[in-house]
Amino acid sequence: MTTIASLYRYPVKGFSAEALDQAELRPRHRFDHDRVYAIENGPSGFDPAAPAYKPKAKFLCLMKNARLAELETRFDTATQVWSIEGHGAPFAADLSDPAGRAATEAFLTEFMGEERRGPLKVLSAPGHAFTDVGKPYISFINLASVAAVAELVGAPVDPLRFRANINLDGLAPWQELELVGREATIGAARVRFAKRTQRCAATNVNPDTAARDLEIPATLLRALDHMDCGIYADVIEGGEIGVGDELQLD
Repeated sequence: MTTIASLYRYPVKGFSAEALDQAELRPRHRFDHDRVYAIENGPSGFDPAAPAYKPKAKFLCLMKNARLAELETRFDTATQVWSIEGHGAPFAADLSDPAGRAATEAFLTEFMGEERRGPLKVLSAPGHAFTDVGKPYISFINLASVAAVAELVGAPVDPLRFRANINLDGLAPWQELELVGREATIGAARVRFAKRTQRCAATNVNPDTAARDLEIPATLLRALDHMDCGIYADVIEGGEIGVGDELQLD
């Protein structure tokens, strides 16, 4: 039996995961409150009045900025207050308020130092998510595949390195890569698996220490001739899902 082992959202792109017990999936929609903010690292060309996909390198992201993992962050969806611990005194600001955004930009400017490519700016737009693929997918990781990666690299691998929304238990290693085009019921929702997830250098960053201590994409490429681990899906019928719910493939 394949079940949901854990659920996560990432309210601010590149920063901490937030564990959930339940989530409401909506048709053709990304995970709620996931990547709804991003921190522009120098001019990106993003227009909040006409939001469109931009590559992750335009923003602060673990692929380029491992030090982000030094900060422990939490986001209150009701108040839009983002709290940060690490790098001195605790910090909190309302990201929906111009003054809060300015304070956040100042805090992160000092924290990032020479890694800044230009002014830092908090970005958001109604209905937009700063996902890596520019489509309203939800993301899955197969914990058996993570265990297989650990064997390949010869070290423990935290599943949070893969920053997925839904971690699955009960699949065979790499089975998720064979699911593209198939549909499944998960909790009260239905999904269609759409695209394998190609991994980037963000997975090399230890989420506990911020050290770039593994070479996961390069190892996958050498061992398997690809860099895929995990899968994206479209939500085709909405509904509530929760930890422990079963995934039933058609």
